[in-house]
Amino acid sequence: MSKTILLIEDDQFLSALLKNRLVKDGLVVLAAKDSDEAMAFLQSNQQVDLILMDIILPGKSGFEAMEQIAGDPVASRIPTMVISNLGQETDIARGKQLGAVEYFIKAQTSIDDLIKRIKEFLKVSN
Repeated sequence: MSKTILLIEDDQFLSALLKNRLVKDGLVVLAAKDSDEAMAFLQSNQQVDLILMDIILPGKSGFEAMEQIAGDPVASRIPTMVISNLGQETDIARGKQLGAVEYFIKAQTSIDDLIKRIKEFLKVSN
């Protein structure tokens, strides 16, 4: 049974790169470019095993999206990992306070390391 990731990233290049790598590793990826599109996926009753989100998004920020997710009885049970350029201690602390199980800083995290950590978290092997 393959796992499904909801990827919330507005950078089209990075979104496509992450999606292609995750799909290549046997994961299903739903891609959203902003918080509203992400919430639509979450409310459509699609099975999502992990949310991977940026913080700097058009419209609502990732932090605002995490607050909205936390208020949803179904979506709040889905683990969230953050991948962002925001790397200040206060940003990381806020992300963790809002429920992030991991907080990756884009400039300090390789795609390979990110994919490895996601697969470990989801207990996926190939």
